[in-house]
Amino acid sequence: MNKIKVGVIGGAGYTAGELLRILIHHPQVDIVFINSSSNAGNPIDEVHSGLTGETDLVFTDALPLDKVDVLFLCSAHGDSKKFMDANELPASVKIVDLSTDYREARPDHDFVYGLPELNRDAIRKARRIANPGCFATAIQLALLPLAANGLLTDEVHVNAITGSTGAGVKPGPTSHFSWRNNNISIYKAFEHQHLQEIGQSLRQLQPGMNKAINFIPVRGNFTRGIYVTAYTRFDGTLDEALALYTSYYNDAAFTFIVPKNPDLKQVVNTNKGILYLEKHGDKLLVISMIDNLLKGASGQAVQNMNLMMGIDEKTGLNLKSAGF
Repeated sequence: MNKIKVGVIGGAGYTAGELLRILIHHPQVDIVFINSSSNAGNPIDEVHSGLTGETDLVFTDALPLDKVDVLFLCSAHGDSKKFMDANELPASVKIVDLSTDYREARPDHDFVYGLPELNRDAIRKARRIANPGCFATAIQLALLPLAANGLLTDEVHVNAITGSTGAGVKPGPTSHFSWRNNNISIYKAFEHQHLQEIGQSLRQLQPGMNKAINFIPVRGNFTRGIYVTAYTRFDGTLDEALALYTSYYNDAAFTFIVPKNPDLKQVVNTNKGILYLEKHGDKLLVISMIDNLLKGASGQAVQNMNLMMGIDEKTGLNLKSAGF
């Protein structure tokens, strides 16, 4: 099989850095170009120092779009649509967009929502993928089996804490080290932007689902990972819930149900989603964990590329967790 020719737009951020780390070592990928107008001519490892000794690639401001099979869009939210409007891409080029721009299903675009645990078959046939948000991925993994069985019949309560890398590479008042270290805070309570895509996916499985998803996002004082606790009314037993989740994720490449209460380091630096269930009275508690930069962004983007290109979705993604 010929190697997949890849281009990257917006190569300087955290998600681009993780994407390049995966693609450089992906056995079936050749990176054709990494576009960054502000870094054109600079070696990749001057920006992504973790890649020192692993690549001699340099940033470019060129756009040889006719030379690639797959194009990853890693630009800021809003910029992907601007790029698509400004450039005529060859029909043969497949796209994976890591921004929010095309996650909402609308008649004015043909992007498929790229959550493999929900849309694997559609992803395989797609030309364009809207990669899910990080919080959205972790929360959906916690709730999809219930929606698939029509069991989201009451409000859902979600608390989720994320690492500082979720705020992007440019430091702001609530993301720089001095503020974030030894600190914690809530933001966008009940109105986080990822609620739209979460609701869209749940209604795809359970049409008419109109119960509130009460989501409290939390800024954590660590660098990477998302730890979700979600609970809702569930009238069955724990064994029945486990059977639903095990059946739903039976063929999932990276999502696993574990028997013991997990910790975040089990997923950090991997493309895994780990779920743990408990029953308390009439409530089902689901713990869901991912790495926000991998399963929540770049790892999932490569998983989607693999599916679109007809290769094993796990290719290039056998990453070791930061367990110690």
